[in-house]
Amino acid sequence: MTTALRKDAARNWDRIVAVARALVDEGAPLQLNDVARRAGLGVGTVYRHFASPEALLETVATPCLEALAAYGEQALADTDPWRAFEGFLFRVVEAQVTDASLAPVAATDTDSLPRTTELKQSLRSTGGALLDRAREAGAVRPDVDAGDLVPLMCGIAHAVDVRGGTSADRVHTARRYLTTLLGGMRATPANA
Repeated sequence: MTTALRKDAARNWDRIVAVARALVDEGAPLQLNDVARRAGLGVGTVYRHFASPEALLETVATPCLEALAAYGEQALADTDPWRAFEGFLFRVVEAQVTDASLAPVAATDTDSLPRTTELKQSLRSTGGALLDRAREAGAVRPDVDAGDLVPLMCGIAHAVDVRGGTSADRVHTARRYLTTLLGGMRATPANA
């Protein structure tokens, strides 16, 4: 929310987002008419707050995107390039397998909300900067570039979805897959 809402409008906004969050977590399609019904609100009320299901989904994903962006800023301050890069990717992949709103928002090329575009650009920029630092430090293979990061993270998230399991299993599997991927990204020492 970028402007202050009346108390009743703010309550409606919160209710809409909470219902949408529950639907996303259930794996149900996000349809504004269904959200209105489940929230006990008129369809017009939902459409006044959210012009499309995509805008609502992006709103649901915003707290996760903001947390990742904040973590990325912390990672950029880390003086160990490999640890910073690795830690950032672990945080991203864990978010992908624990927040069902993140993957579809990250995968789309066109955003409904300017804030989503801003956050996604920040995350791409941070990932690229962390990768560049790790590569310059000789920790990452020179043929890995920033354009590889999003598809690789999405690939891990998809592999975890295929494997399935409890939430804890999914996080463990994601960490294991990312550890394997990072092993392949590491620069091979010259004497190896």
